[in-house]
Amino acid sequence: MAPEEIAAQLAALGVGEGGVLQVHTSLRAVRPVDGGPDGLIDALLLALGPEGTLAMPSWTGDDDAVFDPSATPPDTDLGVVPAAFWRRAGVLRSAHPFAWAAQGARAQYIVDGEMTLPPHSQDSPVGRIHALDGQVLLLGAGHDANTTLHLAELLAGVPYRVPHHITVDDNGVPRRIDYGENDCCCARFALADDWLRAEDLLSEGPVGNAQARLFRSRDVVRLAVERLKDDLLLFLHAAEDECAACGAARASVGRS
Repeated sequence: MAPEEIAAQLAALGVGEGGVLQVHTSLRAVRPVDGGPDGLIDALLLALGPEGTLAMPSWTGDDDAVFDPSATPPDTDLGVVPAAFWRRAGVLRSAHPFAWAAQGARAQYIVDGEMTLPPHSQDSPVGRIHALDGQVLLLGAGHDANTTLHLAELLAGVPYRVPHHITVDDNGVPRRIDYGENDCCCARFALADDWLRAEDLLSEGPVGNAQARLFRSRDVVRLAVERLKDDLLLFLHAAEDECAACGAARASVGRS
């Protein structure tokens, strides 16, 4: 499909011209797209228009190496579209390992700021997109890729923190920083679909050959926080499910 055709589908889905759009996508699900990853990026920018802002995750996949925003590629798990996006002219990227890349009117605000730990706090890029009342587009991807729900976990005060580390430059010397992250397998983030549908806050439809879901960051955060307040372990699999990632999160509860 041509970028112009995909842009029309995005507009029909509800992508707002002039808005802020956070994208998690799988090109494999969307394709064929004329121009490949760059063609899909062109379509997203066309849908947003000249006053819009496009943002994608761009963090490192190597926690043991110092992150260089001008040279370190994004984690391969993010896919080929973010891998192409951060290299394009006019795209800005965060200076810290939990980087996002953005282009457009609000790009500077989104990517600026110090590294926050845990990484998806209110002053992180995902938190700033939330503050801007941005939309979230899951394009051939599920809520397990939706980092906005990690922001909801922090706002609700979930008690789990799984050990992680990152490496930063400390006056020319690599320095390891250990921290606890609100982490789990994220499969139960899929609950958010039903919450959004129940309040008619989810727009669903085809974009290319992918099924797309579009919603406001503030809506999904509000709904998740409301439910997490009743059950702070809602996003974790039950112990009998034998999920290693959720088991590690459960085991961390109550640790000092």
